[in-house]
Amino acid sequence: MLRFHEIAEGSHRILNPFTPAKYDLLAGLADVQKGRCILDIACGKGEMLCQWSQRFGITGIGVDISKVFLAAAHARAAERGVDDRVRFIESDGAEYLKSVTPDFDIVCCIGATWIGNGLTGTIDLLKPALKNSQSLLLIGEPFYIDPPPPDAVKALAEAADDMFTTLAGTLDRFEAAGLELLEMLIADHDDWDRYEASQWKSVFTWLDAHPDDPDAPALSQWIETNRRNYLTWGRRYLGWGVFVLKLKP
Repeated sequence: MLRFHEIAEGSHRILNPFTPAKYDLLAGLADVQKGRCILDIACGKGEMLCQWSQRFGITGIGVDISKVFLAAAHARAAERGVDDRVRFIESDGAEYLKSVTPDFDIVCCIGATWIGNGLTGTIDLLKPALKNSQSLLLIGEPFYIDPPPPDAVKALAEAADDMFTTLAGTLDRFEAAGLELLEMLIADHDDWDRYEASQWKSVFTWLDAHPDDPDAPALSQWIETNRRNYLTWGRRYLGWGVFVLKLKP
């Protein structure tokens, strides 16, 4: 499955339904500035860290399990001239966090709460990396715009029925985990469409070039299922946002 994502997101620089402009806006919401040290778990191609390091002078560490994505992250850091300020580590995010030290002003997990088997488990993994009570968590998480029918839940959650919840339910989970929600930035339909639809083209272009690859039939089925699920259910019921949080006193 990792390989499928590497192919589908081959043309993506940002591996979630956001834009560089929204990363700039998010930086303002999270008070990103020179001197801040940021940890980004499941960092993908490292675009957020590289953009913020170039623009604001932050230092940081990105962690991801994909060699393909990390190669792109290293190249992007060199291209932006920030490879002396950000570094990237190949590791499973959950395993890395088990031995992390509390050195970070901002700890991020942008759209990968599967590392902790859901939002609550991921929050528990991220907390030990926070430097102090003023440090921030940035968590990207899907949510249901409206309560979905059972078929939509089955198609979209890809896990237990309670993997995602509404925005209000997401707030409940943050509060139960001892967090205060300070801000949020939500993807719009165009953000979602660019993220999802461009994957269709990337996959079918790859399939045309690799018709004899042993993974080709499964990849074709995977992207066709994802496309239909998005057009049938995802665009109507599934939202996505990044939430700015801190520990409650």
